[in-house]
Amino acid sequence: MQKTKTKIPFAVLFSVGAVLFSAHAGGGFATGNQAHTYYVGLGWLGPISAVGAMLLLTLTMREAMLLYNSRGLTSYKDLFKTLYHPFDKLYVLFEVFFYIMVLMAVAAAISGAASALSEYFGLNYYAGIFLVGMLVLCLTIFGADLVRMASTYMGIAILVTAVAIYAVGIAWRGDLQQVLWQDFQTQGFGNVPQAILNCFTYAGFQCVTLPTMIACGTPLTTKKACSRSMWISFAMNAVALVLSIFMLLSWQGFYTSVEGGTVIPTLTVCREMGMGWLTVVYGVCLLLCLISTGVTTTFGFVARFEKLPLFRKITFAPARSAVVAAFIIVLSMTISLVGLSNIIKYGYGYCGYFAIAVVIVPFLTVGVYKNRKYLKEHPQAQGRSYEEAVQARQAAEPEEETTPAPAGQFEKEGC
Repeated sequence: MQKTKTKIPFAVLFSVGAVLFSAHAGGGFATGNQAHTYYVGLGWLGPISAVGAMLLLTLTMREAMLLYNSRGLTSYKDLFKTLYHPFDKLYVLFEVFFYIMVLMAVAAAISGAASALSEYFGLNYYAGIFLVGMLVLCLTIFGADLVRMASTYMGIAILVTAVAIYAVGIAWRGDLQQVLWQDFQTQGFGNVPQAILNCFTYAGFQCVTLPTMIACGTPLTTKKACSRSMWISFAMNAVALVLSIFMLLSWQGFYTSVEGGTVIPTLTVCREMGMGWLTVVYGVCLLLCLISTGVTTTFGFVARFEKLPLFRKITFAPARSAVVAAFIIVLSMTISLVGLSNIIKYGYGYCGYFAIAVVIVPFLTVGVYKNRKYLKEHPQAQGRSYEEAVQARQAAEPEEETTPAPAGQFEKEGC
């Protein structure tokens, strides 16, 4: 049977890439806290380490989506069982990482948004937590289409505003090259080991978005499509992250001398420049980033847990989603009490170390090998629709006790 050539529209490629960008451009990123914690201290090596992290992240996502789509898998549990086979039970390692990281990510989003609302409007921190939590809850329960559509437009808006904010900040200071050169003269290559570790750690904890990405990436039915979409995402993520590092490097001497200036360093810098319009633009960008992270991350959690027997008695789907989302949001709100800086430094950091071993290294070694071998042995898998892949998997594994949902009606986690 001759296979027709499959061409994926650019809009689809961009949409999937934008989902990863909007998930990455979240709490710690938008506040500048993540860049300050993991890259600014590295000096001239910071931007290089950041680019490496984004490369690792997008390559990992590409292999995950290819593994998922080509075989017609229907959950990230199946994905990791396939990756770890014949040691299938090791999939629980990702489950542990995912659940803890979801709490950390949503807590950072809520903490950052509440702090921003307090700074801008003088709103009580706890009232801000409640308002942000309710907004994330509403966006989460509306379903997959809204999340995907919102992520696309958020990605465009955040990229444009971020480039404008960071460019103005760099130009305003005007001494970036001098700062980088002075750091190179002082530190040389002494920070290389830490730069490599931070590169892998940052990419590691960003892998919490993997369940959302494999679900949103089901239209990418070829290896080329997965690669193109992730290169688009790499460009978006790398540009925004490196620009934020450049700006913070330029202003490091100022915001580190201000009390509480490292919690939301970008806001500290905006106010010092005395440009009200820029502060307003940054506020919009910041809230979009925080909300997008809260929604995309919580959605993956909800899609997984609303299927448990505990929640099956709730027949009304939005109510069931709301209950699960409320549970994760309440836990995250509790964690947010320790502060954004501690969440990012310790919560994200230790999760990142764990993800290096259970996500990044396996996908970029075993995952690459299994994908190449599978596509070579099953050329018909290249370019077939996700529904066709599900049907093929059902036909190939009739002996399974738990039959996947029929194609066209299957349930997926995330988008």
